[in-house]
Amino acid sequence: MTIKFINRSNNPLPKYESEEAACMDLRAFLPEAVTLQPLERKLIPTGLFMEMPRGYEAQIRPRSGLALKRGLTVLNTPGTIDSDYRGELCAIIINLSNEPQTIESGDRICQMLISPVERPEVFEVDILEETERGAGGFGHSGTK
Repeated sequence: MTIKFINRSNNPLPKYESEEAACMDLRAFLPEAVTLQPLERKLIPTGLFMEMPRGYEAQIRPRSGLALKRGLTVLNTPGTIDSDYRGELCAIIINLSNEPQTIESGDRICQMLISPVERPEVFEVDILEETERGAGGFGHSGTK
């Protein structure tokens, strides 16, 4: 599979940071640093535009170190980028810490997973197959 990028930033293209990494890191592309106050969220651009094959999606996910060390995470995680989207890749970053957090251009702000997408046939029925669980919802299977 091939993914094509237009890179309007001065950052390197996304890449896998280790031999078995599942995700590629995306970097902020900002004209000036952005400071997020506690609980503030902003759309952070990357300067990247992408073309991936039909039948795939890109999922935008938080970086664990950024979340642990600074309290910054992706608000709508995972964010989905459809294969027909051609706009700039951006991430909605929220500051969940108690202190202001500054994002500089070039900072790794999130990670991106490329995943196949199944598109099932959808149809209406009158009855669903019975299971042992049935309609048991949140917490139904226990807390441990």
